[in-house]
Amino acid sequence: MDSPNIEDSSASSATDISRLNDAANGCFVCGPNNPAGLGVNFRLEGELCVAQFTPAKEHMGYDNVTHGGIMFSLLDDVMANCLWLQGIACFTGRAEIRYREQLPIGTPVQLEGRCLKRKGRLAQMQGRIVRVDSGAVVAETTASFMLTPDASKL
Repeated sequence: MDSPNIEDSSASSATDISRLNDAANGCFVCGPNNPAGLGVNFRLEGELCVAQFTPAKEHMGYDNVTHGGIMFSLLDDVMANCLWLQGIACFTGRAEIRYREQLPIGTPVQLEGRCLKRKGRLAQMQGRIVRVDSGAVVAETTASFMLTPDASKL
């Protein structure tokens, strides 16, 4: 099994990271230039990508519960940002999500993403949404991400 270490990418220079950031400015989840977006700020803590989020009434599916599509968008982005924040451009190839419990509106959560395995242009990723108040995992996903061979093509 290959190591989940993803630092061997040739796209890890500061210039390439800046280009990746520019390419994602309009992202619905994390893009600072998207006024309708969620405004999530991701950061790396070692090999873990993390962020905090509190769903508002605009994110409701029904009866004071966060919409499942919003939850999946958060999971998809925390996994992608685990790579992007290291200067590695990527896109989701396949994902499987498991919703474990409802997420009431107004409940703060931590988003967590990590690389489980990398082989060639494929990265196996894991994402979780964890309630801050109880530590309960609300939803989790595993996904295969395709790494683009040249970040400058974004």
